[in-house]
Amino acid sequence: MAAERSISCVKHLAESPNLSTIPTNYIYHTDPAETEVEASIPVIDFSLLTSHNPLHKAKAIHDLDQACQDWGFFILVNHGMPEELRQGVLEAAAEFFNLPEAEKPEFEPENVLSPIRQLLPEYCERSRDVVSKLSKAISQSLGLEETEMETELELRSSLQIFAANYYPRCPNPEAAMGILPHSDHGLFTLLIQNDVGGLQIQHHQRWFNVNPPPNSILVNTGDHLEIFSNGKYKSVLHRAVVNDKTARISIAMANGPSLDAVVAPARRLVEGEGVVAAYAAMKYKDYLLEQQSGQLDGKTMLKRVRIQD
Repeated sequence: MAAERSISCVKHLAESPNLSTIPTNYIYHTDPAETEVEASIPVIDFSLLTSHNPLHKAKAIHDLDQACQDWGFFILVNHGMPEELRQGVLEAAAEFFNLPEAEKPEFEPENVLSPIRQLLPEYCERSRDVVSKLSKAISQSLGLEETEMETELELRSSLQIFAANYYPRCPNPEAAMGILPHSDHGLFTLLIQNDVGGLQIQHHQRWFNVNPPPNSILVNTGDHLEIFSNGKYKSVLHRAVVNDKTARISIAMANGPSLDAVVAPARRLVEGEGVVAAYAAMKYKDYLLEQQSGQLDGKTMLKRVRIQD
């Protein structure tokens, strides 16, 4: 509840009619050398990944492989998740964020606000299905059997984390940051948002604005996909910027291995002569606890498990 109350306080502060500048403790200075540009971010057609046409499926798996290698991020289209479900989840989150501050503490994890509680089972199930099919495609792109990732990382009992994020309008958006640059733990994070932009991803040391087409899902690769692929795929650094006009709401669904799974490079990827594991094995639960115990700081946690040459 501490994090929720902190967010509520920021929202209350941002809505103050007399607010013209931001308090010094919220100021974040970016590197003047950083640039924010538009780019052609990879788009993956989910229907082709699951196609019965072998040529279409092979092309889609190749495109997924390139996106994970080059960007660690892609836009998923034709994913089969109903628009009304995604919109309903966003509207339910907005309903919670717009409650009076005094009412919010009533909604502990065991007492989730009714609209969200009603939609979450289907949203979680459909998200899990998307990630399951992505994991099978990734296994094939790595030259493994289709179910190898699912088996080694115990994905039948995988962890899902649902996070609703609220970024209020800011009077000095150039001097603040919605969320600091970081990579995610786990395998894939699925993200949906309202019609307000703000997500940026880092690519070749430059920051790129993400402006997705309607009805798409944003997907970024996590630290544990980087570990499992032995560094072939990289988890992506991303951040959220704010604006001075309207609030942004996003829903992140983080998907990881089983909490008790010991995550290491896939066994068959490090079997060849002269091939060594680039990352130390670590139980997912321990990684998660250690990462979440500190402040967001780039890819610091991943560097701790990387084996230096």
